[in-house]
Amino acid sequence: MSGPVQHECEFTVARLLGLHARPASQFATLAGRFESEIEVGRGEEWVDARSVLSLLSLAAGNGTRLRIRAVGVDAVEAVEALGQVLEEPVGQADDRPASGTDRRPSDID
Repeated sequence: MSGPVQHECEFTVARLLGLHARPASQFATLAGRFESEIEVGRGEEWVDARSVLSLLSLAAGNGTRLRIRAVGVDAVEAVEALGQVLEEPVGQADDRPASGTDRRPSDID
């Protein structure tokens, strides 16, 4: 039987508004589904992938490069799944202005 696996990859935040509260919450929830210990890093700072507040502290805007590393039996799957969350295409529903907020003042009667 083999020991825990370690896996680490770098990803680019693709969301227009970056890793703000809603995607950070989705990210942390997904991270909690894995057995592996998972961290996210920006530069020299590493945080717990299961902590929304820690993820927000990375201030990861659109285009930010983040590293995800995991150690455990499902490390490879965890890193790849979480990386997909970061690299979801720009223009997701939570990146668009709320209904009516994208109107110019001249459009309002």
